[in-house]
Amino acid sequence: MHMNPHLAATPAPPVMEARRWIAEATFPPERPLLNLSQAAPVAPPPPDLQAAMASALSDPATHIYGPVLGLPELRTALAARMTRLYRGTVLAEQIAITSGCNQAFCAAITALAAPGDAVILPTPWYFNHAMWLSMQGIEAIPLPCDNSLTPDPEAAKALITPRTRAIVLVTPNNPTGTEYPAATLAAFRDLARTHGLALVVDETYRDFLSHSRPPHDLFTDPDWDDTLIHLYSFSKAYRLTGHRVGAIATSPARLAQIEKVLDSVTICPSGLGQRAALWGLENLDDWLAGERAEILSRRNHLMAGFDTLPGWDLRSAGAYFGYVAHPFDMPSGQLAKRLVHEASLLVLPGTMFAPEGDTEATRHLRIAFANADQAGLHVLSQRLQEFTRTNS
Repeated sequence: MHMNPHLAATPAPPVMEARRWIAEATFPPERPLLNLSQAAPVAPPPPDLQAAMASALSDPATHIYGPVLGLPELRTALAARMTRLYRGTVLAEQIAITSGCNQAFCAAITALAAPGDAVILPTPWYFNHAMWLSMQGIEAIPLPCDNSLTPDPEAAKALITPRTRAIVLVTPNNPTGTEYPAATLAAFRDLARTHGLALVVDETYRDFLSHSRPPHDLFTDPDWDDTLIHLYSFSKAYRLTGHRVGAIATSPARLAQIEKVLDSVTICPSGLGQRAALWGLENLDDWLAGERAEILSRRNHLMAGFDTLPGWDLRSAGAYFGYVAHPFDMPSGQLAKRLVHEASLLVLPGTMFAPEGDTEATRHLRIAFANADQAGLHVLSQRLQEFTRTNS
């Protein structure tokens, strides 16, 4: 049976692999599974948003094809929100709505690069980004982060070749939670512009930053869209993961190429999901502020818990994630499987977020702490403490 060799060579989705681990495990009643593996809200949208979505079902336009680049009113509302948030200028014609942020990334890369080209990804990287590049025959060039888990523009400069088409940054980062400084993002923008590259910045988790300042000043540059391709997700903000609503901000010329990709894959984003995102933008600012405060509180509990764990080093924590160095003489993939069976705890190994052979990845685990409340994070600390004591 013939297969696309690029697709066949791409590893299976890591989250699906982790789900197989728990399908093969038995969890005693006194120690139920604590699943901190996936970065997605598990609760439904707030009741008022659910009501607005129910009302949208009576609108015939919800159920038919819409514009490929998204509802004009949603594009306008998101552009206005970004203009306020970043204190720059973003126009509706620089916005496209996509079927989730993963599709936004895939469409952007398809518009930028061809098989044989290369894209620079800081490591640890978001595995779906690396997977898409692999299945397209585009080389992912690893850019190891520094001790603060922040990528260095000077190190990136040394990796640029004639095949390089883009640099990709995720901030707050998945898997580390690290928030990249505005100056770092500006330096990467300058580097990309100097070399004629695109800078792809994925800010899926920007609504959960630890500060209230503008995340960066990239949009204050009047020519921002010649270099920047910005990605966003409504899924985390309004609990719309199942409705698949994301966004791209870039130049109208790039969007004309991206439109070809979107039309060939989904034709248009979900009508219901887009209307939900629009209602959220117009009505849920206070609610979202409360969500952010709760996530930051959980981050503080995570940090306090690791302060009590000898040998463990919480390298970074932010948005939905903590990235932690473990104290054991075993690779993180083996440790993660043992934690399932011996601690009823599911977290992902650093090896799922790095190229094969990355020795740093074998020392780390990713903890998606945002889906655990204070009690759950206390359980996490207790179980890791007990596991450490037993295996010391």
